[in-house]
Amino acid sequence: MELILASASPRRQELLRAAGIPFSVQPANVHEAPNPGESPQGYSQRLARDKALTVWSGISRREETYVLGADTIVVVDEHILEKPTDADHAAHMLRMISGRPHQVITSVCLLGDGFEEIRSEVTTVFVNKITDQEIAEYVATGEPMDKAGAYAIQGVASRWIPRIEGDYSNVVGLPISLVYQMLKSHGA
Repeated sequence: MELILASASPRRQELLRAAGIPFSVQPANVHEAPNPGESPQGYSQRLARDKALTVWSGISRREETYVLGADTIVVVDEHILEKPTDADHAAHMLRMISGRPHQVITSVCLLGDGFEEIRSEVTTVFVNKITDQEIAEYVATGEPMDKAGAYAIQGVASRWIPRIEGDYSNVVGLPISLVYQMLKSHGA
């Protein structure tokens, strides 16, 4: 089996390695912007599919070649929070999630010979109140800058998250159990 991850995300790679799932990486550069009227989950699923299809169309395939595309977004009050564009944007996102729950949606698209499967995992994350000083100090670390929702649950931000409902690895960036079950169901 050859699994190709359509992503350069180090977190996704770490999660796959930790789960003992062998893979190679082929970055997929797709435009990331929601279409008018598109639901957050629909947007995430479309991006996961676009990433997988971009890689799938550019590789030579064998019978047991699989491509996995994934996209993670944070949603609060139907607002999609992706990666912040700058420090002010990161601080704004952190203020939006401060003291309230939000959802992390990761959609995955698995392509193989003769099939395409798209699934999503939704995890609710509860966040304590974060002071403006804590936000400023956190943004200054640089950690939020390449993370959907401007935080890393496995990093400094863990101090503000008392609980989650759902899959922890989903919040990190890839729902490993879901991916593993999808691979198994297709004979990988």
